[in-house]
Amino acid sequence: MTYADTTRRQAFIAGLRALADFLESNPGVPVPDHTTDVLVFPPSGSYDEKKREIDIIASRIGSGTENSRGGHYMASRRFGPVEYCAVAIPADQTRSNER
Repeated sequence: MTYADTTRRQAFIAGLRALADFLESNPGVPVPDHTTDVLVFPPSGSYDEKKREIDIIASRIGSGTENSRGGHYMASRRFGPVEYCAVAIPADQTRSNER
């Protein structure tokens, strides 16, 4: 998991804490009912390699895996209304999105 380097990880966690502190200190600022915007995508490799990466993440977050209707391979865990979701997208879908 070379894409989870220490500096980026620490900055992300600090940003989440800062957001939580800000929202707690500013009750007039609205929050959504839920969010699934905490998305992680393996950065490179074949679809099978990306799926193996999702399997590793699933074991680390204590979840199973699933195939979405769109063909994405996913693992997720909810923290109240917030969802952490790791997703592997088949290469053919990635290419079609780049056009």
